[in-house]
Amino acid sequence: MTAEIWDVIIVGAGLSGLSAAHFLRKRNSQMRILLLEGKDRVGGRTFSSEIPAANGVDRWDFGGQWVGRTQTHILDLIKELGFETYPQFNTGKKVHHIGGPDAKVRTYRTSIPALSLMALVDLTQILWRIDKLCATVCVLDPSRTPNAVELDSMTMHSYIEQHTWTAEIKEELGLAIRSVFGVEPSQMSFLFFLMYATAAGGLLPLLESTSGAAQELKIKGGTQQLSESLAGLVGWKNVRLGSAVTAIWQDAEWARVTTVTNTFLCRAVIVSCPPHLAAKIHYQPALPSQREFLTQNMPVGHMIKFVVTYQQAFWKEKGFSGEIVAGPLINCPFCVTFDATSPNGNAALVGFISGMQATMWSSKEDGERRNAVISSLSRFLGPKAASFIHYEEKDWAKEEYNGGCPVNVMAPGLLTYYHPSLRKPVGRIHWAGTETATQWCGYMSGAVQAGQRAALEVLAELCPMALSKEEQEAMQHGETVMTPLQQAQLHKLSYPSIGKFVVTTTVMISAALLLARNQNALLKAKIYLANVFSGTMHYVFQK
Repeated sequence: MTAEIWDVIIVGAGLSGLSAAHFLRKRNSQMRILLLEGKDRVGGRTFSSEIPAANGVDRWDFGGQWVGRTQTHILDLIKELGFETYPQFNTGKKVHHIGGPDAKVRTYRTSIPALSLMALVDLTQILWRIDKLCATVCVLDPSRTPNAVELDSMTMHSYIEQHTWTAEIKEELGLAIRSVFGVEPSQMSFLFFLMYATAAGGLLPLLESTSGAAQELKIKGGTQQLSESLAGLVGWKNVRLGSAVTAIWQDAEWARVTTVTNTFLCRAVIVSCPPHLAAKIHYQPALPSQREFLTQNMPVGHMIKFVVTYQQAFWKEKGFSGEIVAGPLINCPFCVTFDATSPNGNAALVGFISGMQATMWSSKEDGERRNAVISSLSRFLGPKAASFIHYEEKDWAKEEYNGGCPVNVMAPGLLTYYHPSLRKPVGRIHWAGTETATQWCGYMSGAVQAGQRAALEVLAELCPMALSKEEQEAMQHGETVMTPLQQAQLHKLSYPSIGKFVVTTTVMISAALLLARNQNALLKAKIYLANVFSGTMHYVFQK
């Protein structure tokens, strides 16, 4: 059988692969581009679905969902495709419950949870430490970060154990890692965490729904429509669904890409699927050992996302925002929830069962897991939570050609020794996917940036005249060219939110000290304030 001949073949029709195809097509409309996708749909880790709601049915995201105003690449794409965003509702009381079953359920309204005096001091100092380290990280080449080997030799868990002293904050940070990465702190390199946070502008932007943070905005109609629209622009005839790639062979002239049923020839290949899936493809000649070792040791997170629809947003009527933060020691399946009321006014809550909690609950019957979720919602928001219309969930570990979500992480030792191979082309093979991004890696914006960067690499090989001098220089450094607006927005990624947090918590601690009766706590907090208020405030405002 004669092999089909294309200019470029892209493995994976998620947001990164489709962004690469769209970028190539805009620069050279004559370029023959084929996307091969193992799933029966486009969208990768984005998936939107209609479920029963108060007004009949409505659409919710069961994969990637949020964007923020500092995520320039995805926002530019949203604008280009003509879609609209709307803010995440976050007004009202938040629920906070960590510790054992006897721990008190607390509520708060700011970015700072309701914590004890010592926990508040502990949280502030660890955020200050992490912020200072983030300011030293080289995202393009983490091995150039000061003390990189030491930072990469420890897990996030070991760093937390060394630098925090309260059980509250140890659990708080574990919950934060679980909700962002879908893994436990013990499974991830601390330097990888720093790199990931730095690419987002710091730790707090990963966790919050405030201006510029990861959970700031949602897309009307859902996120999967971005990929569907891109497929339409590239041409659906150039997208082959149900076509998982099994092997990529290359020589001096061609790359040969095979699926179970077909063989294709091309001049360049972009592999945009997650690293653990890219590792399952057979390569001939074999990939460099650094690349093989890296991708075979990048576990993917485990996350189950659920949406519960209601007749009315009863939590808003009671003054709640819908945000709940809960630990695994209270027999609660989820780690965090948010209001998910649709633009059409259909009331809903969205939540995540992640990391340890996903491991504990994924093996249980669907009904048992649903009942546990509803029971916990009722405990935190009141009995009306039990009167739901529909409960729907998606376990991404069971999604074929995903096997997990939201992102692949790196174990200790990988960044300092093997990281360059994550983006470095191998012959005619180029690597995309959000894990390879340098801005908001792990997020949809990172997926778009990575796709565009891989497309620039291909253009440099196949039709370099399509690149400007600025693009050629940027590509040599592994980056995409940014517009002046993107550069201005990226500048805001600094670390203002940490500074504001430290100022606020320092004021709160100072007030709490006036009421403190525990002499040990008083002494320790005073020492902390003496060091941090002078040193940290200088650091913050210098930023």
